[in-house]
Amino acid sequence: MPLDNTETQLRELTNELKRVGDNVSRTAENAMAEARRSGEVSDETKATADRLLTEQGKLNTSVTALTSQLEGLQTQNLEIEQRLAARGDGARRDARQTLGQAVTANEAVKAYSGTGTVKMEVQNAITTASGSAGALGDPYRDPEVVGLPMQERRIRDLIPSVPITDSSAKYARQTARTNAAAAVAEGGLKPESALAWGPEDAIVRTIAHWIPVSRQAMADLPQLQGLIDTELRYGLDLVEDAQLLAGDGLGENLSGLITNATAYSGAAEAKISSPTLIDKLRVAMLEATLNLYPADGMVLNPEDWMVIETSKDAQNRYIFANPLNLAGPVLWGRPVVSTMAMSVDKFLVGAFRVAATIYDRADTEVLISTEDRDNFVKNMITVLAEKRLALGVKRPGSLIYGDFGLVI
Repeated sequence: MPLDNTETQLRELTNELKRVGDNVSRTAENAMAEARRSGEVSDETKATADRLLTEQGKLNTSVTALTSQLEGLQTQNLEIEQRLAARGDGARRDARQTLGQAVTANEAVKAYSGTGTVKMEVQNAITTASGSAGALGDPYRDPEVVGLPMQERRIRDLIPSVPITDSSAKYARQTARTNAAAAVAEGGLKPESALAWGPEDAIVRTIAHWIPVSRQAMADLPQLQGLIDTELRYGLDLVEDAQLLAGDGLGENLSGLITNATAYSGAAEAKISSPTLIDKLRVAMLEATLNLYPADGMVLNPEDWMVIETSKDAQNRYIFANPLNLAGPVLWGRPVVSTMAMSVDKFLVGAFRVAATIYDRADTEVLISTEDRDNFVKNMITVLAEKRLALGVKRPGSLIYGDFGLVI
C-alpha cells in the first residue's frame, strides 16, 4: 500500500475514532443523567453505549494496526533511499585501480613466466602512517551525538489538559445524592430528595532543575545548547509522567491517578475458573462499568504486558496473538499503555478521558542567566528548566487500581 494512502486512511480513522469517543462520552453523561433522574439507566442508552464501545474497540484496533503498517512503510522507504545513496559513487569506485590490477600490470610480474622470480622495489613510499602523509588527513566526524536512552512518556496523552492563569484550579464535586423519587397518589405528599456539592482545589506545583555551563562551552560548541535543552526538557517530562500517575500528594507532589483511584476488589473473580492476568483486567473493566464509567484504556508495566502477550493455551498456542502477525497493544478492545512509570505487578484500568484534568499553568521553558551567584566573575551560565501544572482527579470511581498478585 502506498505511503500517502496509508497516511490518509490513518488520518480518517483517527478522526472517526475521535468522533466515536465523543459520542461515548456523551452517552456516559446521558447515562449519569438518567441514573440521577430515575435511579437506573434505560435499555436504549445501554444498547447505544454497547454499540459505541464495540465500534470504539474496532477503531482502536484498526488505528493501531495501520500505525504499525505506516511505520513499516516508512522504514522500507528509508532503506531504499540509503541503498540508492550508497550506489551514487559506484562509478568512481569502479574507475579506481585495485591492488591486484596494479600488481598484474607491473612489467616485472609480466616477466615472471620467463624467469620464475619477480622483484618489485618500493622506495620512500608515501603511506598513511604518522611519519608520512597521515597528518594531512582529517578523520570523518559523524554529526550525530549519541546520547543515553530516553524513557517514553505516555501518561499525559491519556488525560485532557487545559491552560490556566492562576495558582490553583477550583471545581465543584458532588458529595451526596439522596433519591427519594417515588410514585405518589393523587393529593399525596411528594417525597423530598437531597443533593450536595463541595469545593475542590487543585494546587499548581512546579517541576524544575538546572545545570551550570561555562560561557566558553556555549559559545564554542553550537550543538551544546540544543543538547542541553533536550535533556532538561526530558528530565521534566519524565518526572511529570511519574507524578501524574503516582504522585502521593504530599509536600510539593501532585496527587496522581493511582493515589485517587478506587481499589480493585476482584469480587467477580469468584465467577471465573482459575482467573489469569487477562481475566483480572476484564474484571477491573467491569468494576469501572458498575461505577457508571466504562473503561477506555489500561496502564501496565512492560513486564506484565509481556506476560499477557506470551500467554499460551493447553496446546502451547499463543492466546493473545500470532507473533508473526501485526498486533497492536490492545486488550478487550481497549488500548494498553505499556510504561515504565507503572510498577511491576500493578495495573490501572479506567475511563481516563473523564477521570482527571491537567491544568497547565506554565508550559516547559528553558531560561539562561549569568546573574546567578558568582557566575559573572567565573564566566559561567546557569541553564534552568521548569514547568508548572496542577492535576485534578475529578472522578476517582472511574479509575480501578489493583495488583496482579504475581511476582515476575
